[in-house]
Amino acid sequence: MKTIEYLARALALLWAGFWTFFFIAESLAWHTPLGRVTTWVAVALASVIVALMPWRREVSGGLALIVVGVLAALTYAIFGPRELSLATRVTTLLAFGVPSVTAGALFLIHHHGVTRVG
Repeated sequence: MKTIEYLARALALLWAGFWTFFFIAESLAWHTPLGRVTTWVAVALASVIVALMPWRREVSGGLALIVVGVLAALTYAIFGPRELSLATRVTTLLAFGVPSVTAGALFLIHHHGVTRVG
């Protein structure tokens, strides 16, 4: 069961780390106004906090990761740029949602396995 826990932690941190890097790097590359940069940094910080939540509270943190992943994917599906190709939109939508939903599900599976055994 430890393997599932470590896999969930690694996936959650990689997901949060990637989006933190992406939001900051894109803001710097596009010379984004400071007001918008602070919004992206806040989103990045929130993703890091959500990724770390399950380390203390596995069930609520796992559920939070799932909710954030679904909301991120839905938000992108609704407000994402329409001029992108369908393949690009689907790939980005999956990149927003799948890693955090998967990590959240792994945390819940781990918790269920630990509570059933012990």
